[in-house]
Parts: sequence; structure tokens; C-alpha cells
Amino acid sequence: MSEGGNTSYTDSIQRAAIERFPLINVRGVPLMNYIANNFDSIWDFTPDPSDLLIATYPKSGTTWTQEIVDLLLHNGDAEICRRAPMTERIPLLEIFAPPPIPSGLELLSKMDPPRVIKTHLPFQLVPPGFWENKCKAIYVARNARDNLASYYHFDRMNKSQPDPGPWEGYIHKFMRGELSWGSWYEHVKGYWKEREERNILYLFYEDMKENPRREVERIMRYLELSLADDVIGRIVALTSFESMKDNPMANYTFIPERVFVHSISPFMRKGEVGDWTNHFTPEQLRMFEEDYEKQMNEFDIPFRTNI
Repeated sequence: MSEGGNTSYTDSIQRAAIERFPLINVRGVPLMNYIANNFDSIWDFTPDPSDLLIATYPKSGTTWTQEIVDLLLHNGDAEICRRAPMTERIPLLEIFAPPPIPSGLELLSKMDPPRVIKTHLPFQLVPPGFWENKCKAIYVARNARDNLASYYHFDRMNKSQPDPGPWEGYIHKFMRGELSWGSWYEHVKGYWKEREERNILYLFYEDMKENPRREVERIMRYLELSLADDVIGRIVALTSFESMKDNPMANYTFIPERVFVHSISPFMRKGEVGDWTNHFTPEQLRMFEEDYEKQMNEFDIPFRTNI
């Protein structure tokens, strides 16, 4: 996309009335009011069978996975994958915001299948057309401790989400599922339960950090692609945290500062496994782990909090 296209997109955000939007429950899941008020049209969305869904709880490696997929689909061509900001290349299905910002549905309506579509919706809120049409879906999960820490800093810098308040209170909001897109626990469990029946490729952030080439190849095989070894190596390099942090089409610096205040916390902050150790006090960790065991005791999902 031309520079003019990029400017038009950011200009629309500049002109919109941005505020910290309140949350409204949709079938028990708190969503930002613009999303909640338009949920019927989101639920009615019918994807093409060739469309691919990338689903995550926020701050679980979403942008990383999007960039990997885009590069795989374009044979590792970095220039093609800088054709537009990530929000335009792979729209967030459910996003609605004040005019003139285009909704995810508007952006998707202007794209020809096969499309790659992003969502943070928990499994039960994903439009049923994805499963009826047997679309492929990739889910990425991140361990709760790191996910909590990353989401906290994102909510600090994202002026459209509810004010996170202090860290010690945010922990309780996370445990109770009182954040945008709801409960982390229900999110990761929902897709885990359905992964085999729905042919969902369920990935772990920690595995991607530990051996990115192995996980890129897993995604490639799931997409039924076959790329040369040197192309895979190039994709791994282009999707390293350092490379993506310097990529203006992926690092969200294209979102105006009045919405994403990178001086508070950059969108791409650390990208580490184990950063949670810099946040939890011993007492907070004991409390969190007690609650975690209660919420996850019937599920043996192999999360790792360090690698």
C-alpha cells in the first residue's frame, strides 16, 4: 500500500474521538462498548472457507504470529509484508471504534479471500461460520504470569482500554476476568478443548521463543506450504523481536501517540519469557498461584513460566 494509504489510516485515528472506552458484558465476556454494541454484526460474519483465523488472548504473541504467517504466505518477501500496517494486512475481526476509523468488518469486506483474520474473542464468541466452513485456525497461548504483566503495560499505554490502575489491583482484575476480552483462563481452556475437533493449531509463546524455527515450520506445515530452508531462515530472522521492534509496519508506531503512548510503554516492550519475576512480590505470587490451581486444575495444558 502506498504511503498515502498509510497516512489515510492514521489520519482517521487522529480525527476520531478516542477515550478509555467502558466495558460491556456480551454473554458474560467484557468487551469495549463499541465492540459490544456491534456484536450482532460480528457474530453474523461469514468467512470464506479459505480464510485463516489467528486467535489469541491479548498480548500472547499475536503480532509475532501474524508477521510469521504473512511472510510464509509471501515466500519470505519482506517488502511485500511492508505493504501496509499490520492492522490493515490482517484486520482484527471484532474491532469497532469511533468514526472515521474503519471497523474490522469494513476492512475485510474490501479484501479478497483468502484472508488472514485476527481475533481476541474467546472461542464461544467466535462467529460459527469459521467452524461451519472448516477454516484453519491458529491459536497462540502464553503463560498466565507473563501474559498478565504484558497486558498490564499494554493497558497503561493504550488510551482506548480501561485504565489499569495499580499493579496490585490489576492482578485481581486478571484473576476475575474483568479485562477486555474477559478471562485468560476461560480463553486458553476454550480453544484447548476444541483444538482437535476444530483442527486448531494450538501454539505456545514459550515454544516459539525457545525454538522459533521449529514453530515457524509447524505453522508452515499446517498451512500446507513448502518453503526452502533459506526462506525459512529469513522468516525467522525477520520475525525476531529485534527485527519486528524496528519494523514500522509491525511495531504499532503507526498508531498515533494520542492512542498508543509508547513513551509510557512501547507496544513491543520486551518479548521475554520470565519477565513476570520483575513484577510479582512473593505474597502476590502465592495468591496468584493458589487461584491459578483452582481455575486450571481440570486442565493439563503444558504452560511454562521459564525456558
